[in-house]
Amino acid sequence: MKIIDILTQNKLSISFEVFPPKTEMSFESVKHATEEIAKLKPSFMSVTYGAGGGTSKYTLDIAKNIKEMYGVPTLAHLTCVSSTKETVQSKIHDIKEAGITNIMALRGDIPQHLENCDRSRWDYRYAIDLIHELKNTANDFCIGCACYPEIHPESSNQKEDIKYLKEKVDAGCDFITTQMFFDNNLLYNFLYKIREAGITVPVIPGIMPITNANQVDRAIKLSGSFMPQRFKSLVDRFGSDPNAMKQAGIAYATDQIIDLYANSITNIHVYSMNKPEVAEKIQSNLSDILGKEF
Repeated sequence: MKIIDILTQNKLSISFEVFPPKTEMSFESVKHATEEIAKLKPSFMSVTYGAGGGTSKYTLDIAKNIKEMYGVPTLAHLTCVSSTKETVQSKIHDIKEAGITNIMALRGDIPQHLENCDRSRWDYRYAIDLIHELKNTANDFCIGCACYPEIHPESSNQKEDIKYLKEKVDAGCDFITTQMFFDNNLLYNFLYKIREAGITVPVIPGIMPITNANQVDRAIKLSGSFMPQRFKSLVDRFGSDPNAMKQAGIAYATDQIIDLYANSITNIHVYSMNKPEVAEKIQSNLSDILGKEF
């Protein structure tokens, strides 16, 4: 099933993101965790593209297993930065062979050893290059792209961000998923601005449950997220107690999601960090809400 068909249904939904193992040794434990999340029957699951490098095969293995064993639609992430056309075409072929029809088209992080090199000769410099490739050679995919509801760390301002986002949508993106944020008002403001810019495709807010204090610095580094005082107080009060912090973090994320649903956002994507107990608790907190049509 294509993600765009899920997003345009007239009901509330929740989806989860998981990531593949970095090594073969950890494959079975990660596979088990993703299966436990798949048993919750989310609207779909996305599988990130081999964080740490060299694990793109595991992305496809996990996505295919979720789809075939549990009937959950899957979204396979694909990055392109510094890759050759031959490499990308090979990966597109593998995704098609696996029967996966949804791709999250991403630039990806630039490898540290290539940060200062001349990128003008690269086949792919930005996500839009990958989107064009997907539309030109494999037009049967449902394509997603990412955005920052605040500002991309490499952008000079939000207006520039939105301009590039519009270009990705015009190139063929069917939907957009946001990076994590902790203040819903930032998202509402962002949605107003992109609609004014003519971006009309569905936008899926990305919610990250912070379940231990050590995640805070990493979240800020990855997304540049603004941390509202309410959230800072939560971390200050419960951060030293792992069980209390997990409960408080799940409650905060649940509260964000409820507010989004209440304000006519129908689809939410949760960055589960491969934690089935977190995914299950959030879904349980929303069980009656999700059971009602929008």
